[in-house]
Amino acid sequence: STSTRIGFSAGSAKLNSYASARLQDISASLKKNGALRIQLLSYAGAKDGSASQARRLSLSRALAARSYLIEKGIRSTSINVRALGNHSGNGPIDRIDILVTTR
Repeated sequence: STSTRIGFSAGSAKLNSYASARLQDISASLKKNGALRIQLLSYAGAKDGSASQARRLSLSRALAARSYLIEKGIRSTSINVRALGNHSGNGPIDRIDILVTTR
């Protein structure tokens, strides 16, 4: 499996040009190989430190990435979304880790 990380500005769920380019690359790979699956592990911080606000923002980010991939022709059934809020483990809080795995 391969992993790609895309970042976000604090408080924003908007895909920047780097994120769009990475998602474009990933959608091209998926179109070539129908056995590939994508997991979007999305994280976010919240200004007030609230876990539920962080989870909502992480979900908005994951859905923005998912919508982009679907627009590029990827089937929604190939995309698994996990909104993990502020449970960021190691790494910057405002990010999505994109895991590409085979079925």
